[in-house]
Amino acid sequence: MKTIQPLHSFEKIKILSDPRRMAILRLLMTCPATLTQIAGRLGQSPAWVRHHMLALRAADLVEISEIRRTGRVTEKYYRAQADALLLQEMVLPKSSKPAILFSGSHDLALEGIAEHLAKHITLLSLPVGSLDGLVNLRQGLCQVSGAHLLDENGEYNTPFVRHLFPDRPVELFTLAHRTQGLMIAAGNPKHIRGIRDIAHPNIRFVNRNAGSGTRLWLEAELGRKGIDPEGITGYEKTVKTHSEAASLVASGKADVSLGLQAAAHQHGLDFIPLFEERYDLVLPTENEEKLSPLLDHLQTAAFRNVLNTLTGYNPAHSGEQIQLH
Repeated sequence: MKTIQPLHSFEKIKILSDPRRMAILRLLMTCPATLTQIAGRLGQSPAWVRHHMLALRAADLVEISEIRRTGRVTEKYYRAQADALLLQEMVLPKSSKPAILFSGSHDLALEGIAEHLAKHITLLSLPVGSLDGLVNLRQGLCQVSGAHLLDENGEYNTPFVRHLFPDRPVELFTLAHRTQGLMIAAGNPKHIRGIRDIAHPNIRFVNRNAGSGTRLWLEAELGRKGIDPEGITGYEKTVKTHSEAASLVASGKADVSLGLQAAAHQHGLDFIPLFEERYDLVLPTENEEKLSPLLDHLQTAAFRNVLNTLTGYNPAHSGEQIQLH
């Protein structure tokens, strides 16, 4: 099986920003070739190819795979160092404050934390969902993630973290327990009572992105109740945050969505509670010192007071560390 090599070096990414070098590299990912063969395929001169090949070789993106001698003629065959490349580079602001990149499940309390800690750190958010956030953390694309993933045994987050980080020390800290349910228009004009009602043909649903903890819970619940997702109008329409989902319901573009009680309250929606979940922050142990302002804030009365203003948030276990083993 061919493999993908992640690129973390900005210098390598910069070299590949030149479309001419990218074109050469893509040809060499298919099969080895000489300068003359590459020139013929690209409609350029061998000297033109040689110029760009030097840069690719200097960056260790291309290597000589074979040297063939036929009589007095010597030909060098070049190949790419990887079958495919994944370009990964974070461009963070340069300032005296550390910049922390969060990638994971959207949370309303985190937005308040970012404002509170603005004097100490710059907290940047990339809401991609619980599962993709943990994958980004594994790949080094963020310093901290947030998840609310429930496994089939009723355990939150730890089975997924153990699976994705079997060889790296990782820590989990509870941010809060949160109530999720159906966010519906004020006055409940469509008379929605529970999950089964979202499959009614006259009900327009808006979904969360694949890999989000909310979406995974919904998929499991639909399976338990024998509800076919294809029969749900709008199931394929997705948003990345609870706030986006609530906004669509509030504007009349959807009738219902699954999300946080706090988001429903902020948008003046009615709410049908379905379950309470544990939302944890996940970070490699090596990042604990850098994240100490954030972790220390979870222990404060000020943070608990903020959580108490968010409908459906329970701060009783905020700041507690979850043991992985």
